[in-house]
Order: sequence, then C-alpha cells, then structure tokens
Amino acid sequence: MKMGETVNGFKIVSEPTTSGGGRCVWAFAERQGKRYFIKQFLDPKWPTEASMGSEASKERRRDECREFERRHNEINNKINPRAIGGGNLVAAIDFFREGTAYYKVTDRVDAVARTDLSELTTRQRVVVLRTLCNSMKLLHRAGIVHGDLKPANVLLQKSGTGELFTAKVIDFDDSYPSGEPPPPDQIVGDQQYGAPEWLRYVKQDPAADAKQLTTAADIFALGLVFHTYLTGDLPGFDRSRFGAPAESVWGRQPLQLHPELDPRTRDLLARMTSLAIEKRPTVDKLLELLADDSVVVLAPAHAAAPTRPAAEPAVVPGPRRSRVRTNFTPEPSPTPEPEPVAPPPVPEPAPPTTSRVRKNF
Repeated sequence: MKMGETVNGFKIVSEPTTSGGGRCVWAFAERQGKRYFIKQFLDPKWPTEASMGSEASKERRRDECREFERRHNEINNKINPRAIGGGNLVAAIDFFREGTAYYKVTDRVDAVARTDLSELTTRQRVVVLRTLCNSMKLLHRAGIVHGDLKPANVLLQKSGTGELFTAKVIDFDDSYPSGEPPPPDQIVGDQQYGAPEWLRYVKQDPAADAKQLTTAADIFALGLVFHTYLTGDLPGFDRSRFGAPAESVWGRQPLQLHPELDPRTRDLLARMTSLAIEKRPTVDKLLELLADDSVVVLAPAHAAAPTRPAAEPAVVPGPRRSRVRTNFTPEPSPTPEPEPVAPPPVPEPAPPTTSRVRKNF
C-alpha cells in the first residue's frame, strides 16, 4: 500500500504508517469524494501459486486465511450500525483481499481519543459514558465481545452544536462471539485493560476455560475505562508485584479506586472489576445508574490520587501490543475477598508487552 495508489477503488491519500497500528499498516483514503480510513493487515498472507513452500504448506496457510476471513466476516455481519445508536459503532464498510494481503475500510471519523474527561462538564461526561455504554449494549446484545476496549479505541466526536460529545467505538479486529475466543496463541489485546479470565486464557493456564471469555470481560475493561476517564488514571494497585490491574485482582488484591469518586460510582466500579464474573453488572445496569447525572462526580484536580504502595513500578510500561504472557506469583492477602472459586497458582511477572492501537482520526 503506497500513497497515490488505488486499492479496490480506494485512493490512498496519506503516507501509510505502522505508527500505533500493531501488525497493520494504515492510511487515509478517498473514494467518490468521501474520506475513509484503510488498514492493510501484515498477516496472514494468502499464498499464491508463486509463493514459497510446498503445496501442502501453502494449503495450510490458506486454511488459516479462510478462518481469518470467516471470523472477520462473522463479526462484521453481526454489527448493526443502522440500529438506534448504532452510528457510534465505527464498523467496517469493506473487508477484502487484494493479491496476498487483506484490507479493512471504515469511515474516517473527525474525532479525538482522550484518556480523561477532566475538562468536560458533568453533563458532557455523562453523555460520553452513556453513548459508550449504548454502543457496548448493541455489541453485547449481538453476542459480541469487543476484545480490546480501552480509551485509545474510543473516539470522542462533537455534536452538531458543539456542546456535547459522543463516544465512537472503533477497532473490532480482535472481537469474537461471546464464549468463543480465538485460540490462545492468536488472541490479541491490551494487558492493562484485560480481564483476569482473559489473562489466564492467553497464558494458556490449563484451568482456563474459553467459555468464560464472555461479554463480562468487556465489563471489566469498561470499569477501567470509566476510572481512567473520571480520574485520569487506572485504579491503584501494587505495581512492584503486578504488571496490570487484572494481575492484582487475580492475586486477590482489590484495586484502589479514587477516594473522591461518588460512593455509588466507587461501588459500581468495584463490581465491574470483580474477580467473580457473575458479580459484574450488565451494560443495562450501568445505564440505569448513569440515568442520574450526579453519579458521575469527577475527582477535583487538587484531590489526592489513590493511595499506592510505596514501591515504584518494577518495570517501565512499553508500547502496548500483546500476545500477553505476563506471569506472577500472588501472595495471599491478609483479608481476601471471598470468591466462589480459588484461583490456581500463577507464575512470575514478565515485562509488559504491547497491544494494537489503531488510530482512526
């Protein structure tokens, strides 16, 4: 993919880049006067007759490509942007193969990605969270797990009057039907926003069950997104022992929520990030709470940050793209939260890896 060339009718109008794209090359494109965002997947590659390898090897690779196509088409067909509120799901308008490479195209969104809402009014914050929840509600009703929910995959777009913002959810490349994730060595996501059951699965814990990777995993990530939006940071946890919130929760160390949040919000976030999957509320329950604007009380800029242990992070976070293999050995908590199932022992932390971040703005 090169600037100036045309791919399946889409003219590339910006220099393609891998910046923030993980294993994709992306650029902006135009077709018939409309603007688009286009990405080229770096893998898998469809083997042609001229490709290297035996015919048996090429057929195995073609099978992998067919499964890649099937999964993307299944998710694309289940997402309904024409439903009420569906316009905030930035779904693919085209997915195709040209030559050996696969491409996906979405509308270009004139929006920004933000990691906090500190400069917005209470009303504006509530509208952002509600539109985000409504988008997740549509996905979950269709039986889809987003799979990589984080602030970088939520763009904020101003309304026509410029007074309010709506949340646009992007990047469904790592989505999958609830309870039917890809194999552990193929699943991708961001360990900083992943759920404990997701972490166990990608680490190929023998006791992990793929059926547990349901829409509840998105609720855990959504709880972390809410906290980041409202306070400017993830909840506190012992970074000298754990590399991500999910590790702390799996190690039975509750996350430290910002003390200046409304008590109802703190209670909700605690349930959203619970180790027990069945304790996490549905998106419908989240929308019920967000019906009251007063719930979304942003911590003032001068408020103390959540109390953290004295130890500083043992590692410096790197770029976030991961086929995660993060390991740790939790020590028993003096006052563990009772859970229905005790987790098996988990090995030592590895340095944080990275995750695909696809910018669509």
